[in-house]
Amino acid sequence: MASSPPSEELPGERLAAVVYNPVKVDVERLRRAVARSERVGWRTTLWLETSEADPGTGQARAAVEAGAEVVLAAGGDGTVRAVAEGLRGSPAALAPIPVGTGNLLARNLELSLARLEDGVLSAFTGVDREIDLAVVEIERPDGSRDEHAFAVMAGVGLDAQMVANTNPELKRRVGWLAYVDGIARSLRDEHKIRVRWRIDGAEPRANSVHTLLIGNCGVLPGNVVLLPEARIDDGVLDVVALRPEGFAGWLRIWTEITWENGVRRLGTAGRKLAGPRRPVRALRYLRGREFEVGLERPEPVELDGDAFGEAIGFHVRVDPGSLRVRTPAAQAHAR
Repeated sequence: MASSPPSEELPGERLAAVVYNPVKVDVERLRRAVARSERVGWRTTLWLETSEADPGTGQARAAVEAGAEVVLAAGGDGTVRAVAEGLRGSPAALAPIPVGTGNLLARNLELSLARLEDGVLSAFTGVDREIDLAVVEIERPDGSRDEHAFAVMAGVGLDAQMVANTNPELKRRVGWLAYVDGIARSLRDEHKIRVRWRIDGAEPRANSVHTLLIGNCGVLPGNVVLLPEARIDDGVLDVVALRPEGFAGWLRIWTEITWENGVRRLGTAGRKLAGPRRPVRALRYLRGREFEVGLERPEPVELDGDAFGEAIGFHVRVDPGSLRVRTPAAQAHAR
């Protein structure tokens, strides 16, 4: 018997939704993948396009209101972050579809990055896992405040300057390599940022840093392990402050992040190979559930690799287990 065309209503009660960025996604390929993956028992998938005014948060909330149990986020890291924000605290699961430049959340969840079709299939056949989100309240130079959620990392300093300095057209053409250009231009700026910070309500501290990063998880493209203790479901934020002096300081940081952190990630054998961790003055790690930052002057801030304007301060807190993510069934057996 011939199968029903995708445009016909499929019998069933379960509903999936796709929130997609039409600039980032091959929509026809995505539609074909969804049509192949829809199973008996699922209604015809709901399709919601992002816009410049709303990169996915409103669409995700609309999908939840329509009764979707899983929402596929197809776009860059910004789309995935926005959809995650819209799904925060809801019963619907997020299924990140790796079509962007960094695919940061998918990397940290150890999802397949090779084929769009793999992510679509697991959205319909996988199992749910609860992970943390981080919630940040940003204080703007005009005194206004706005709140957002992020899944991977927030940053201020060189990291945010790198994002702001990255050419969007170059990023579209060459992907993650475009950040090399952004890094080079940001490193020409020698100024440090003066930060006053407090973690978990402790006594405030003050430091000068090049970069301050608050992470919900810690793996970057290229499998660079920036935050070696970070876990996406441990109910804790991991913070790193980078404050190198000159080229030697940057070299020591790079060695620590790419070699020692990466080797230690291999477990007991890796920790033995790396030997005792030596303190690096230019690199400081902190952990906690809440992190407050005040800035001496307005600085650019980034969330999950997207520029989020300037801030004079922000307050970040972890929201444990507030997001469901749909992962391959085989991964659940491996955990």
